Amino acid sequence: MRNENFAVRVRKESLVFSAAHFITFNGNVCERLHGHNYGVEVELEGPLDQNYYVVDFIAVRDTLQQIVLRLDHHVLLPTCHEQIRVTSSGNEVEARFEDRRWVFPSADCVLLPIPNTTAELLAKYIGNCLIDAMQLGSRAPIRRIRVGVDENNGQWAYWACEL
Repeated sequence: MRNENFAVRVRKESLVFSAAHFITFNGNVCERLHGHNYGVEVELEGPLDQNYYVVDFIAVRDTLQQIVLRLDHHVLLPTCHEQIRVTSSGNEVEARFEDRRWVFPSADCVLLPIPNTTAELLAKYIGNCLIDAMQLGSRAPIRRIRVGVDENNGQWAYWACEL
């Protein structure tokens, strides 16, 4: 008997978002604030259901679209970084790194529970949002998820998780 595996991938031109961010690297280097037109794709592996498919493409597409829309045209700020301090008060969000300071309107920011806004960690964040929204692994018997984030037309970062 063969050990079969099935997977579906959702990658659409509409699964994109434009956002500003900055990352730190090498301990004390902080990029300038800049933006990307990100692309997103997801691959889900699991058994076939009673309809003979892994998961409904439309449900995945629509759920992923909602997650992407929440990030679109915002400044993405990490709230778990050791050196970047993000505070929100009233209508403003302040981010500080060493002697640098940025202030943004609260409505223009998405505060993310990650240590850095790298493409890798954005893929993980999006993947966890999709798992929670679709109850993957519990309601839908998905065994594995893989999320890709393209930050620069061909520079993809991936996160994968066994469920």
